[in-house]
Amino acid sequence: MTMPDGAAPNGAPPLALTMGDPAGIGLEITLKAWLQRQEANLAPFCLYGSATALQARASELGLTVPIVCIDHPSAAVASFARALPVLDIELQGTVIAGQPSVQNSAAVIASIERAVEHAAAGHVRAVVTNPIAKSVLYSAGFPHPGHTEYLAELSRMLWPGKAHHAVMMLACDELKAVPLTIHVPLKSVPVLITRDLLMTTARVTVESLRRDFGIAAPRIAVAGLNPHAGESGSIGLEDRDIIAPAIQELAREGLRISGPHPADTLFHAAARATYDAALCMYHDQALIPVKTLAFDSGVNVTLGLPFVRTSPDHGTAFDIAAKGIASPQSLIEALKLADQMARQRAKANA
Repeated sequence: MTMPDGAAPNGAPPLALTMGDPAGIGLEITLKAWLQRQEANLAPFCLYGSATALQARASELGLTVPIVCIDHPSAAVASFARALPVLDIELQGTVIAGQPSVQNSAAVIASIERAVEHAAAGHVRAVVTNPIAKSVLYSAGFPHPGHTEYLAELSRMLWPGKAHHAVMMLACDELKAVPLTIHVPLKSVPVLITRDLLMTTARVTVESLRRDFGIAAPRIAVAGLNPHAGESGSIGLEDRDIIAPAIQELAREGLRISGPHPADTLFHAAARATYDAALCMYHDQALIPVKTLAFDSGVNVTLGLPFVRTSPDHGTAFDIAAKGIASPQSLIEALKLADQMARQRAKANA
């Protein structure tokens, strides 16, 4: 993505980067992102995770990365140019690349909690999360469906009294796409699509495009659920009876929103020029076009939270962990976008 100068504003806190699963590629791409900090023009960030595991991975990969343990994120900005700052979190199990351990789940969760707590306290400007393995966390009793839902729960705890509706967005230079439903079986999607969910998601998306992306009058294009957006009810009733009425009501509220559009004609270049974000009905409808356009550089953004959160648009990639071939590009883009969004949000709040 094209981003502004990455140097942190004078006196600004750093970005928080969580460890993710230490058996995956998170540690590798963190090391590589720091090594590219100057050419990528990255704002200072600090890793919330195991300094021991990070140093071991650097040695395993033959990467020369000086690491400095810090007690508070405020020390990260001064040390970032010469060393990768780490707020150390001790692991309980041995780290073997490609072999996730339930013993380390507590540290993975603590990394996220501590970063969000520091965001709530204003010690960091944004939170960037390395990939986690949900199945491993489930084995340790993790009760949340995923990263996004856990971040929403932490927000409710740390910012009490405020409503938080977390919305996933996948973003790249060419496209911003929001899935209305996320990690659910395809057969469940039609039941889950409701007028209230669509309207709430659209409002959160518009608010974030204004506040975090600086788009004064965002344009939203809504994809239909069924082929040809239902063909006026002849190929399914959801587009005609649920999606279209919700869009019409949102338009009456003043939102610049259109649809439902046939999904098969919504993502070519000429169509993308007519909107700022596409609201899609299910996971793959949103993620396939983004990953086709920007497989190595797409960013996962969570809208609707009281803090800025981004993440690489890929998983733990246990199969290539510690092989030296993991690309840091999506993480670099996530760090850049978090910096840009944090600046824009601060400007909007001011």
